[in-house]
Amino acid sequence: MGQKIVVVRCEGLVISGSHIRNKLKLLMKRNKRMNTNPRKGPFHHKSPADMFMRVVRGMLPHVWYRGSAAFQRIKAVEGVPEPFDQIKKVVVPDALRITRLKPGRKFTDLGKLAAELGWGYGDVVTQYEDARRARSAEWYATKKVEKAAFAKAQQAASA
Repeated sequence: MGQKIVVVRCEGLVISGSHIRNKLKLLMKRNKRMNTNPRKGPFHHKSPADMFMRVVRGMLPHVWYRGSAAFQRIKAVEGVPEPFDQIKKVVVPDALRITRLKPGRKFTDLGKLAAELGWGYGDVVTQYEDARRARSAEWYATKKVEKAAFAKAQQAASA
């Protein structure tokens, strides 16, 4: 549709199917390599954001110009890094697990899957996310106090 999209907290994405099944699928995919020079591909990304981007690329006609342009408007990151923590976030209800999967179906956390397949930055992302949550909670508390004071002043001025 021409909009730029940033997907944050890719390590929290959920995919359908049991953990073992998805892990075995990715391990089988990892075996595929170029016979003469493996540096030429196929490349098997370990980070959740790169896994997500690979899935999205498969849904787009990325070889054609319009598909390539659409793919370049999408960005995916682990956690919520610095420029994106100040931007208003939008949740897509159609993409929530509760609306997409039947109750009782098995699902896999992409961060856990990536960590078991060699992604080594899960603890770093968790550490940064904890610090970001603490900062945002502190900001929200001060904002709440300011809003209450403003409302009180408005009420006193109107009375």
